[in-house]
Amino acid sequence: MKLDIDGIQAFVQVAKLGGFYKAADRLNLSQTALTRRIQKLEAYLGLRLLDRTTRSVALTAVGREFLPRATRLVDELTESVDRLKDMSRWASGDVAIACVPSMAYQQLPAVIRAYAEKFPANRVRLLDRNSTQVADAVRNGEAELGIHIRMRAHPELTEHPLLQDPFMLFCRADHPASTLSHVTWKALRGIDLIAVSGASGNRALLDHQLARHKIDIRGRCEVEHPSTAIALVSAGVGAAILPSATLLEGTHPDVRRVPLQEPVIRRTIVLIRRRNAALSPAAQAFHDLLTRQLSPAASPALSTRLPARAGRGKRL
Repeated sequence: MKLDIDGIQAFVQVAKLGGFYKAADRLNLSQTALTRRIQKLEAYLGLRLLDRTTRSVALTAVGREFLPRATRLVDELTESVDRLKDMSRWASGDVAIACVPSMAYQQLPAVIRAYAEKFPANRVRLLDRNSTQVADAVRNGEAELGIHIRMRAHPELTEHPLLQDPFMLFCRADHPASTLSHVTWKALRGIDLIAVSGASGNRALLDHQLARHKIDIRGRCEVEHPSTAIALVSAGVGAAILPSATLLEGTHPDVRRVPLQEPVIRRTIVLIRRRNAALSPAAQAFHDLLTRQLSPAASPALSTRLPARAGRGKRL
């Protein structure tokens, strides 16, 4: 059924204002155009809504019954359209973002704070998931934007690179490696390592790169989450190979980051969205703010912004 909104709006204005002249002026129409709208609506309904003479206009019995419903319909439609226009004009609304945990508690809070200051009426829903779950959340529409580790490209998603995050050796301040300028991968064979399980996107990327460079290292202890690995490093259980962004500044002052070299292995953090899908105004505003603050072209690489605390000129 095709609803004649123009005709219903014309009927409501004629009924409210009591005549065609005032209604035509309110709708910025000629009286002829207004009359055609009413006639078209009545023809569609097969009923007379207005009794018209040369001097007066009156509602028919059917018109009186229809007027309250027609008024509600026009008012609700007008309110909905105005709300959409406000969303477009002021980027108002809610936005859902899926994000890997390391970015959720390291880089994203500052962006969310800036977004909240600029759009105080908007609500941000943050889903902290692993990389696979982030991609799934964006693909199925649970989140409009996702931040995760670049792995294999997905045909339903588009990517925008945000950061290059190097893998580093995390150890306690009293560990022999803590004062070194860097550590080579081959030298790790003599260090007790805490590994993160294969379910992690970081682990999958790391294993791929190590196999590519024919480097074989195995941890004495294995955990599921990077935050657990950091806690064990802090407790002196061993050292861990993790992305630089894993450690939130100030949370574990006894933990040091030592750059890993020969080779330097980095993960690429990307912003994803559904291909050929328009973002809501609120999500578009967050997307633009995020890319301005975190894109490589807008700021130094993560490895530069988060330097390791290390000594001078030593290596292992």
